[in-house]
Amino acid sequence: MSTEANKLQPAFNPGKGEGQAVGLAILGYGTVGSEVLRLLNKHSDSLAQRAGGPIQIKGVAVSDLSKPRAGVDPELLTDDAYSLINREDVDIVVELIGGIDYPRELVLAALKAGKSVVTANKALVAAHADELAAAADAAKVDLYFEAAVAAAIPVLGMLRRSLAGDQVQRISGIVNGTTNFILDAMDSTGATYEEAFAEASRLGYVEADPSADVEGYDAASKAAILASLAFHTRVKFDDVYCEGISKITADDIKAAKAAGQAIKLLATCELITNDSGESEISARVHPTLVNRSHPLASVSKSYNAVFVESEAAGELMFYGNGAGGAPTASAVIGDIVGATRNKVLGGRAPGDNTYANLAIADFGNVRTRYHIDMKVEDRTGVLAEIATICVENNISLRTVRQEQYPTGTRLILVTHTAREADLARTVDIIAASSAVLGVESVIRLAE
Repeated sequence: MSTEANKLQPAFNPGKGEGQAVGLAILGYGTVGSEVLRLLNKHSDSLAQRAGGPIQIKGVAVSDLSKPRAGVDPELLTDDAYSLINREDVDIVVELIGGIDYPRELVLAALKAGKSVVTANKALVAAHADELAAAADAAKVDLYFEAAVAAAIPVLGMLRRSLAGDQVQRISGIVNGTTNFILDAMDSTGATYEEAFAEASRLGYVEADPSADVEGYDAASKAAILASLAFHTRVKFDDVYCEGISKITADDIKAAKAAGQAIKLLATCELITNDSGESEISARVHPTLVNRSHPLASVSKSYNAVFVESEAAGELMFYGNGAGGAPTASAVIGDIVGATRNKVLGGRAPGDNTYANLAIADFGNVRTRYHIDMKVEDRTGVLAEIATICVENNISLRTVRQEQYPTGTRLILVTHTAREADLARTVDIIAASSAVLGVESVIRLAE
């Protein structure tokens, strides 16, 4: 490399040296931030041994200094996050604020100042991973975000390191504890969606604005991160098809149980082959019928699980508590130890590698299966009419179940795999048929 080119590259940091202290700034002191600080203080000696040097808390940035803050030395508190980031004795910045715009500004400022960053902010990473990764590369510092997906479950580390030599084919996961709690309560108790939601709220699982959870946005952010790492391609939040659980009814749960299925909100990321024989990425979040014999069907309460299929390793499943202050803090501190070790000994952790640069599949071309539940007229020929509609739209039926009710007939169709666009169009045509009194629900099935 030329002398001029060398001037444009930050010098490689050989590290502070074994036993040297590393300064840490924490941005945000909520549920996770307070737990991170507690664990850092409680295990300071052992963490120093693991990291190669002591981790020293230099400051904690909060939005309101007048608010009481238990468990933190008041001398550490500041409401000036930028000044804290730019202190000479701060080597690592831990962002635990949440949201996107303000944290993005802070994280970029930290990276550009040569500080390694640890964040648990899945929305930020899903929206701006390319920009953040570029800033980390330019400054030759670390960007860690293990806690952004499934808290303490080591899913991202598995994709970055353990499966770095393998070819991941599909990831299916329950990555939102609130929605899993609601669906599990409906399944196990027969509760309505509204009743299960109220119980989740009572237990503190539901945020003040629940839409991120129940409409699937939180899971979609995590799906974008998983797909990016698994398939070495930048996948953003807007690339993920998203559908929540707010329309799932007790009747849907009952029908699923009768068919030996459980309804789960799944984040699914997979490689698919388009009509030209090229690989594309499908990333989607939606309620999904899962056979009760599958491990994901048994994931209960607010737990998370991620099921990975790869070429050489085969099928792997990662399970645990995917939310809450302590589990999230565990993942954050794991990242802090890694970042500290690199500051002490030199070098960097593996960053994002988007060499594959695959296209994102049009959701209409993704192949799925439908479970269609409808009310129809109680007369001869109805099934034949609906079957004809399916055939005319390239949809093959796998099973048909008919049930009689005092007020009419219920017809449940399960399709074979077909293009999403063909399936959706078929449902619209069926719904408009004079023989159909109403399409009650349409739920996709897991492969």
